[in-house]
Amino acid sequence: MADPAPTTGELYKAKIVTEDTLSAVIAAYLADSSQPVTLEAGEHRLDVGAAVLVHPWAREVLARADGSEAQRRNAVRTAVLLARPS
Repeated sequence: MADPAPTTGELYKAKIVTEDTLSAVIAAYLADSSQPVTLEAGEHRLDVGAAVLVHPWAREVLARADGSEAQRRNAVRTAVLLARPS
């Protein structure tokens, strides 16, 4: 990786973040968003709650009373994949 601050999506494409890991952090966040959830991949760390908070579309979808589980999952997944872990 040439980029010193890759997105989680780039880490996913490079197979540093696995589908199982991604699914687990999304499920943990959706189960209780008041608890800290951290995605860890090698030297990279991402606060899932912070990633969701800075992503306007994810915040909007999660605020909907009538949002489906699939919509909520996709919104969190999008926010996580576009975020840049530290």
